[in-house]
Amino acid sequence: MLIAQITDVHLGFEPGNEDELNRRRLDTALAALRGCSPAPDLLLVTGDLTEGGARESYEQLREALHGLPFPVHLAIGNHDRRDAFGAVFPDVPTSGGFVHYAVEDHPLRLLILDTVEEGRHGGAFCEVRAAWLTARLDEAPERPTLIVLHHPPAPTGLSWMTEDADAPWIRRLRACIEGRANVAGLVCGHLHRPVVTAWAGTILAICPSTAPQVALDFAPIDPETPDNRPMIVAGPPAYALHHWDGRALVTHFAAADDAPVLARFTPKLQPLLRRLAHEKKQASHPAR
Repeated sequence: MLIAQITDVHLGFEPGNEDELNRRRLDTALAALRGCSPAPDLLLVTGDLTEGGARESYEQLREALHGLPFPVHLAIGNHDRRDAFGAVFPDVPTSGGFVHYAVEDHPLRLLILDTVEEGRHGGAFCEVRAAWLTARLDEAPERPTLIVLHHPPAPTGLSWMTEDADAPWIRRLRACIEGRANVAGLVCGHLHRPVVTAWAGTILAICPSTAPQVALDFAPIDPETPDNRPMIVAGPPAYALHHWDGRALVTHFAAADDAPVLARFTPKLQPLLRRLAHEKKQASHPAR
């Protein structure tokens, strides 16, 4: 099973401009995913779909996603607004006022979480959401499950975008997940950077954004003292591909722009490919 992911689209950063930079970057990422072979089984879009939660921005997103050759599942982020999102995407399931739902029709079960507290930049995960997640995990204890959310529930060392490991919402989410044999991993966004870490006994993979990236910076930052450091950089739009082989989740990150091709599979490279295939066969079936 191959799961594509994009995140932090931020449509509407330039209100009224239908040709805004973030829309062009989104289209570049979607074009790259359309060209994937094999095609992804589905696409996750993990929040900050818009810059300000305007209905017209969600309508632009709906237009951009229309006609993709694989199903799309949406999560919301801190820049989103549930009312406008629901008006444009009424078929996305909700429960108890939260945009969280299960996707059951794939070998890897998906649980899409809502970690938004409107008006707050960081994550949130209340008792109501924790009860929902616990019930979903309890009802299918034998099914491998991927947790999908916007906010990473782990500190990353980034100077101004990282979370507090002891934040109540993170402790509450950890209590739902830790020790669960059916949790195959977590995937999220929010940081505008590719990051992978271990968390709560599983893997946490953070997808880079289609919108411009956050600069890599571990130096302490003082909000009261601007120091001219880079904060947002024009890295290419990016995406993740998560491969599930029935046993483990493997994540790859890729830039969506065209990289120069330095080698192709021509007869010149055929001896190398044959040797590698032979080595794999020998390793799998050693002589006795």
